[in-house]
Amino acid sequence: MHIIKKYILLFLCLIIVSGSFAQMQDFKFKFYGQIRTDLYYNSRANVETVDGLFYMYPKDKVRDPDGNDLNSTPNSNFYTLYSRLGVDVAGPKLGTAKTSAKIEADFRGTGTSYSVVRLRHAYLNLDWGKSALLLGQTWHPLYGEVAPQILNLSMGAPFQPFSRAPQIRYRYTNKNFQLTGAAVWQSQYTSQGINPDKPKESIKSHEYLKNGCIPEIYVGADYKNNGFLAGVGVEMLSMKPRTESIDENNKKYKVDERITTLSYEAHVKYTNKNWYVGAKSVLGSNLTQASGLGGFGVKSIDEQTLEQKYTPIRFSSSWFNVVYGKKWKPGIFVGYAKNLGTSDALYAPNGTDAQVYGTGTNLDQLATAGAELTYNVPHWKFGLEYTLSSAWYGSLNASNGKIRDTHAVCNNRIVAVAMFMF
Repeated sequence: MHIIKKYILLFLCLIIVSGSFAQMQDFKFKFYGQIRTDLYYNSRANVETVDGLFYMYPKDKVRDPDGNDLNSTPNSNFYTLYSRLGVDVAGPKLGTAKTSAKIEADFRGTGTSYSVVRLRHAYLNLDWGKSALLLGQTWHPLYGEVAPQILNLSMGAPFQPFSRAPQIRYRYTNKNFQLTGAAVWQSQYTSQGINPDKPKESIKSHEYLKNGCIPEIYVGADYKNNGFLAGVGVEMLSMKPRTESIDENNKKYKVDERITTLSYEAHVKYTNKNWYVGAKSVLGSNLTQASGLGGFGVKSIDEQTLEQKYTPIRFSSSWFNVVYGKKWKPGIFVGYAKNLGTSDALYAPNGTDAQVYGTGTNLDQLATAGAELTYNVPHWKFGLEYTLSSAWYGSLNASNGKIRDTHAVCNNRIVAVAMFMF
């Protein structure tokens, strides 16, 4: 707590000093933030991050010698890690462009690191009216302008793409239409790939995209009119899982490996003074950097150099969310994901196990349904949410990458939230 207080004091001092200077230089700034508390309960162990705050789906059963499920133990905790501070800045014109910037941080850390300040947003924006250029870190374009209004901090992941990433984004707006193009890199949210120290294991790293020398590319189009928004987008990811291989005699070979995938999404929402209705559907290939399910597998191996070729694991993910009201706001959320298998057969000679890397690679399907009620007044929000998640696990079919012989595992989750916003 002492370290957190030091960071807050430093942050406030910087705001005060920069504010005094900004007013002299024709800048305008807005300081904002929130104090958020989260109390949660799960009926079993789950795939999650940040000690359970970022919840994904229930873990499979793991039996002890007596047949007891080691993952069936309930868990609960209380945190304030998603409290945050931020500054919006409006600057003087640069030529004909309006200038603005944002910097925002919270105290989430990476799990069991309760005093680590984390950068959420940090970008500058140039706005010429119909067109705008953003440089810096903000929401991934696949997250976009359509996201569920729920209390769980995962914001619908893994059904909803979730990531904040460094990017160069250009937008063109003409009446009701908006076109978006972006080049995206990886920082805090990274792709699953091959662990160089343990090649049979999967690990998250930005090295796969970095070595590929090509950023993610996103292109999208939206239509907006009187509270209605609909749009589509296409994302390309090209990365190098390895740059060298090691044979059984410990000899290293330089390899030139790459996997390039395309993912597609469609979204829609309607909002007015009382209603929020939103939905999104994603056909994802290797979208683990956006908190998605899937990844990739090995489809062939060169006998001499051990150079590998890869095929993506494809997942279809969709969600639907309805919220009604102003002060008292009930809401429902449903999400469904289905493993569609791999584009090509996996490499599994002589009955050996196929090698795959990613998130939820042994999942056939995942379904989630939740209901919440929040009480909202100026600067305050109190809410309670219940979520039931069912995951179907099974064994991998190497011929098509699909999951067979499945069984279901369920988790009941309750989240209570209190927020003060300023």
